[in-house]
Order: sequence, then C-alpha cells, then structure tokens
Amino acid sequence: MSRAKREKLNQTLNSHLSNIHETFQILDQTPPASLDKVGWDEVIKMGEQVHKQATIVGMLWTGETPEVAALEESMAAYFNMLQGFLLLSHGSKVGAGPTLSSSIHASVKLVVDASFRLLKESVSSYGSRNRDQKLTIPQLAGAVWNACSALKKTPATNITAIGRAMTQIAVSMKDVLREMKELKPTSSDPTDPTSDEASNKAESIPENNDNSSDGDLGNDLSSEEMKIAVSVISVVTEILAVIKELIRCITGLIKQEDANKSSNFVDSLENLLKLCQGVGVQVDELGACLYPPQEIPAMKAASEKISVSIDEIQAVIENLGGTTEAFVLACNVLRSSLGQLNSAAGDSSVADLASEMQKLAVTT
Repeated sequence: MSRAKREKLNQTLNSHLSNIHETFQILDQTPPASLDKVGWDEVIKMGEQVHKQATIVGMLWTGETPEVAALEESMAAYFNMLQGFLLLSHGSKVGAGPTLSSSIHASVKLVVDASFRLLKESVSSYGSRNRDQKLTIPQLAGAVWNACSALKKTPATNITAIGRAMTQIAVSMKDVLREMKELKPTSSDPTDPTSDEASNKAESIPENNDNSSDGDLGNDLSSEEMKIAVSVISVVTEILAVIKELIRCITGLIKQEDANKSSNFVDSLENLLKLCQGVGVQVDELGACLYPPQEIPAMKAASEKISVSIDEIQAVIENLGGTTEAFVLACNVLRSSLGQLNSAAGDSSVADLASEMQKLAVTT
C-alpha cells in the first residue's frame, strides 16, 4: 500500500517537474520590449513566498509520516508559487543585457534546483524507514532559504551587473600583479646600481597582500629584465586605477539607465565590459612574458592592444556622457606607463642585439 502511494506521489511530482522545466526554458528567451518590466524587488518578494512553501514542506516531516493528501497539497502550492516566481523573473529581464540576464538566470536556477532537491527527497522519503533520510529534508528546506536569500544580492540593473563583472576582472588582475611582484633579481651586482634600484621600485609599488616566496619560479631576472618587470608592474597598477575610475563613471549613469529605454545604452555598457575583458587577457599575457627568457615582441604587442582598448573605452564612456576628470587622468597616466614600458622593452632589445653581436665577434 505504501509503495502504491509513493508511486502516485512520484507521478504527481514528475508532472509538476515537467511543467516547471517548460516554464524555466522561457528564461533562455529574450522578453519582448513591449512586455511590462518587472522590478527585481517583486521577484525577491515572490522568492520569500517560495521559501515559506519550502518551510511548510519541511515542517510536514518534523513528526510522523505525513498523509499523501497533505504532501500533494503542499507540492501543488509549492509548484504554483515556483511557476509565478519564474514568470516574474522572466519579466525582470526586459531591457537586460547579456551580463544582467546571466546573473538573473544563475540566481533563479539556484532556487529552482534547491526546490527540486527538496521535493524529490520529500517524495522519496515517503514510506522509507531510513530515519537519516527524513532528517535531510529540513536541511534541504534550508538550502531553498539560502537560494531565495541570495536573490537580494543579485544585481537589479545592467550597470550594477556590469560593474560587478568589471570588479571581478580587477580581482584577477590583482592576482597577476601579486605574482609579478614576487619576481626578484638573481643577485645584486655591486657594480650595477640599476639592479638594486629596479628591485626597490618593484617593492615600493603598493600591494594589499604580499605572500612572496624566495623559491618561486622566475626569481632569476637580470637587471635589464628587472627593469622591464618594474615597468610592467607599473602598467598593471595603472590599469587597475583606470578600471576603478571606469566603474565610478558607469555607476554615475544609473539615472540615465532608468530613463534610457533604447538598446544602444546597454550595448555600450556591454562593449565596455568586453573591452575590459580584453585588457584582462593582455595583462595575463604580460605576466607570462615576464618569466625568462622574456618575450619582448609579445610584450610589445600586448602593450599596443591595451593602448588601443583604453582609447576605445575612453571614447565609449565619453559618448555616454559619463567621463570624469579622475578617469581621464587615470587613462593619461596609464598611457605614460605604457610608453615607459615600450621604451624599456626597446632598450632591452638593443642590449640583446649588442650582446649577440659581441658573441659573434668573439667566435669569429
């Protein structure tokens, strides 16, 4: 008898799951611009209702095994709430660019996945003599609460979503910068004061966390290589300053986003993010080029790409009307650092060429 009841519950559950799967697929579609936009606060409120339903499911298992009718009723109410939650979430994507849409999709999926695990376990536990299995249900209800609470941290605007994405790029750059600062010259040459000078410059550039280790790979740079390393460190430091000011610039455009209903505004923001991502790739390239033997041509190419990207970023933000003096200053300082890097790389190329020619002269 218990097995038959569980089969009935499974059929009911699968029917609900199928309906939710179909509704969830709507999130992959771009809502028409004519659709009324749903505020994210409404999605959060509906998420709170989903959490309440999860709590009810959890409470059904605090005592004796619940009746089938009670489980079916709680499932119907839960999935009805989840259906409304998904539809509201879809409406919140009106006017959302790819970055915001991705954030919304990820947050909603957490709620749906946690809900599925809870309800599947609830049905699976019916008629089971495994006490531990029943004890997992309150924990799964807690997971739904966590997922619903996370909705409050989900970005509600394109600007917020893109600003956070830019912040993540900056975090990755800081990791690369920290590795760069772990590079040290092989030894200080008493006859070459530039060796100590380059090392001191590298150490003097601010860094939040220094976990350098003398045994790390790459602690064998010549004085010339160390000069280039210092220049690259300066470039990456100034790139971080540019991104910091850029985030401030786009944050100042929040009122413009509210008033601007065209896709051009969002496309421009997405373009800024794409350009920052490209700069991040070149920072990784610069970091890789620093280890001996240093790849000067690749380093110059990365520097040129960064320069072009910064010009494009500045043009886009100016077109949006969000330029600030601090941002322009940061861009100019970065350009100066890029110039110094190219000069140092050029000097290194000349020195390498002279050394090779001297070796050829000796052999002949």
